[in-house]
Amino acid sequence: MDRSQKADSVAQLNAVFNEVGVVVITRNLGMTVAQSTALRGKIRDAGATYKVAKNSLAKLAIVDTDYVGIDDFLTGPTAIATSVDPVAAAKAVVDFAKTTDKIEIVGGSMGSQVLNAAGVKALASMPSLDELRAKLIGLVQAPATKIAQLQTAPAAKLARVFAAYADKAA
Repeated sequence: MDRSQKADSVAQLNAVFNEVGVVVITRNLGMTVAQSTALRGKIRDAGATYKVAKNSLAKLAIVDTDYVGIDDFLTGPTAIATSVDPVAAAKAVVDFAKTTDKIEIVGGSMGSQVLNAAGVKALASMPSLDELRAKLIGLVQAPATKIAQLQTAPAAKLARVFAAYADKAA
């Protein structure tokens, strides 16, 4: 990799670090190609990205971003999972790590908040943005549904009473 390619790589990583909501650092412990492909697919399905980057270039890319605190995690054979959704990357990596011992979660960061491995696992247990939106919509719709049911309930009860009297008289 020549100097211009390194500069382009640093610029691309810096742009990613300025756009994402969470960064998860993993250490690869001899994953097979099939395992790596499965991990990348799972992360892609979650709306996140997974990139193996040279540690020295990643350290240059995090300068002047919120993710300066992850500098200490960038040692050894590492890879970087990122996502705009603060939970997606963490959830995908933690779910995959449960299936194999070939990947280790080193740590990460959610904005300027540095997370250790336990913090990343705790973040992964939280609901994603889509799940939170669905719950919020459900909470907003519930009162409207109950009001509609209350308005129609008295009329329905009257109709049943009249039908009972009609049946009784017949």
